[in-house]
This record gives sequence, structure tokens and C-alpha cells, in this order.
Amino acid sequence: MHYTGNIYRPPFEARSLLLQVTTGCSHNRCSFCTMYRDTPFHMEPLEQIEQDLEEASLFYPNTRRVFLENGDPFVLPADRLAEIARLIHEKLPEVETIAMYASIKNIRGKSDDELRRLRELGINDLNIGVESGYDPALKYMNKDHTADEAVYELKRLKEAGMDFGLNLILGCAGSGNGEANAVSTAELVNRAQPNLIFTGTMHSEPGCPLDEDIRSGAFVENTVAEYLDETEALVSRLELEHCRYFSLHPSNIVRVDAVLPRDKTELLREIRLTRERMSAETLASRPRRFGEGAVLL
Repeated sequence: MHYTGNIYRPPFEARSLLLQVTTGCSHNRCSFCTMYRDTPFHMEPLEQIEQDLEEASLFYPNTRRVFLENGDPFVLPADRLAEIARLIHEKLPEVETIAMYASIKNIRGKSDDELRRLRELGINDLNIGVESGYDPALKYMNKDHTADEAVYELKRLKEAGMDFGLNLILGCAGSGNGEANAVSTAELVNRAQPNLIFTGTMHSEPGCPLDEDIRSGAFVENTVAEYLDETEALVSRLELEHCRYFSLHPSNIVRVDAVLPRDKTELLREIRLTRERMSAETLASRPRRFGEGAVLL
């Protein structure tokens, strides 16, 4: 298989075939992200995609799930995505789901008919970085959408029959704003009713505006206690029909893989027990970070 640039996937796509159809990210301006800073965005040639699928058919002929790479493949025009989907089904006839990263802006660029047509071709389980439902945080993170705009586009996906997961960033509103971020984000999630929530905490790598703001003091990160309070405030307000709550990302302080609403009481209990197990000094401190924002406690 042919890959260029850095390749990323959600942890729950570990068993999916990774098929590169774009390089980089079409937005590439989020204040907290360095994943594609030095990678110009472009579309992979159809000839290369077909060649990769030919190779995949030899080694993984029974593939049932494909995850399209890279940063936001759903930005591709609907006709281009439809052609890629047809190639996938031609070369790998047992494929049931074609998943990928997407943004609210990507959805906005497609008509209702196009969304339905893509769903009919097996495109589903979009992984969408909404990050927050708190408009001041969305503006600071340069997400290019408001909370209401996100809900509108996510409901269009629902109407087209597409499942989707939402990426959320705890602490993205900064120290002292956790309650506001949790309340607004829970409202967005409840209105959208995703199939999955993937949480992480606000962390930075050198080279992004957030890192510069943290170093200058323009952005003050949550303390450990604030992260726990914000997580509890978010979870306590979630009213979901059926949703996987995936917070095994190493940047989280409480790491669980749960199903809501079934596990809500136990999840809240785990958050509170985590707080009780920590010293006052630890709770008042800010997380020590390692690679991928991993929290060291």
C-alpha cells in the first residue's frame, strides 16, 4: 500500500484497511493541531488508489471495513467519493463500511441528495472533530463553525442515514471556563445524538498557536481538578439514546470505554473515585504531559 505524509486513524479503526485518498488536511488551521502543518493538501490520483486496492485484494480479500486517509477525506467532491467507493466494492466485494475523518465544513459542502447517495455506497461512521459546543472555544480553536451550524449539519447526516462519532476536547475553553464548556458541549451532543463520543484533553505540541499561547500565559490550561469537574459536568448532562463513550486516549485523566446511557452511573462513580484517590497537591496541579498529550500522574 502507498502512503505519503503522516498517517493517523482513530484507535477504534485499528482493524480497518487504511486507504489513502488525500494527503494532509484541507483546513489545517486549528489552533491546537500540528498533525499536518508541514503537509500540503492534495488528492491522491485515482490510478494510485486503484493500484492500492488491487494490492489489498491480494493480501486482505475478506476486508469488511475501510478507513479513508488522511485529515478530512470527506472534503472530496461527492462524485469523487462515489468513484472511490465503487472501486472499493469492485476490488473488495465484502466491504460493508467505508469510514473516514470529516469536518462540519465538509458536510456543509454536500447536498442532501449527495449525502444519501454516498450512504447508499457504504460511506458511514464519519469521525468528526467538533471539539466543543461552546462558541468562544470554537472561535479560539479556529474551527470554522459555530455550535448551531454543527448541529444543523449533523442532523443532515442523520437524515441521510449516516452514523457518526464526535471528537470532543475537554478543557478547550481554558481554566475557569470548564462548566460553560461542559454545558454547551452536552447540549450540542444531545441535539446531535451521535453513535460515538471520543474525548481527549487540551494539549499542545510545538509549532501550533495554542502552544505559543500556553507559553505566553494567554491560554491557561485546566488543573487536574478542573478536568475532573468538567468531565463530570459533561457526562452528567448527556442524554443519549445509545452511544459509545470512548475516552481511552492517553491525554484523558479518566480512561474508560463505556456505553451511554447504560454505564452513566458507573462512569460518574469512576470520575468521583478518581478525584477521591488524588492528593490535594495533585488536584491543584496542571497535568504533566508526554507524547500525544499523555497525562502522567
